[in-house]
Amino acid sequence: MELFADRADAGAQLAERLRDARDPVILALPRGGVAVAVPIARSLDAVLDVLVTRKIGYPLSPELGVGAVAEGGEPVFDLALLGRLGMTPDDVADVVEAERRELARRVRVYRGDRPLPALGGREVIVVDDGLATGGTARAALRAVRPAGPAKLTLAVPVGARDTVRSMEDEADEVVVLRSPFDFWAVGQWYEHFDQLSDDDVLRLLGRR
Repeated sequence: MELFADRADAGAQLAERLRDARDPVILALPRGGVAVAVPIARSLDAVLDVLVTRKIGYPLSPELGVGAVAEGGEPVFDLALLGRLGMTPDDVADVVEAERRELARRVRVYRGDRPLPALGGREVIVVDDGLATGGTARAALRAVRPAGPAKLTLAVPVGARDTVRSMEDEADEVVVLRSPFDFWAVGQWYEHFDQLSDDDVLRLLGRR
C-alpha cells in the first residue's frame, strides 16, 4: 500500500475527499493533526482551529492509553482495558487531573484566551494524522457533539480497521483514505513522520 510522503501530502489527499463540505469548521488534534489539517483548510477555504486532547496513560506504563480527555469534554475511558488491568476510572483520577492541567496549558499556548469557533449548526470536521486505538479521537468527537454541529465528520489519512469501524458510532461520517489490515502504528504509513513541537503547531497555524 502506497505511503503518504508526509502529513501535508496526506492532508492534500484528504481535502479531495472532503471537497463537498459546506463552509466547515476544521478542528485539528495537536500536534500531528494540525499538519494534516492545514492543507484541508486551505483547499476548502475553511476556518481552522485546534481541539486539544490528552491521552490518559496507565500509571505503570504511561504510553499505554486507558482513556483520553478533550477540552470541554469529560474523560472517555477504555473500560474493557481498565478491567483487564484490574482497575477502574477512580484508580487513574490523579492521571486525569494531571492531563487536565497539561490540556489547559496547551490550550493557552495554542489559542490564548480565544474560545473555540462557534460550532452550533455548522459542519465540523475533526482531523488527526491517524487512528490507532482511537481514544483521543473518540474523546474529541464526544466533546464536540454537545455543541450541536449540523454534521460531525472525522477525517484521518489512515487508521486501524477495527478502530475506524468503531468510530462510525461517534461521527456522522468517517473519512479515511487507508484502513490496512496489517496496521500497527500510524507512523508506518508515512515516509516522513517527524515529531512536532508546540512551536511547530503555532507556526502551522500562523500564530508564531
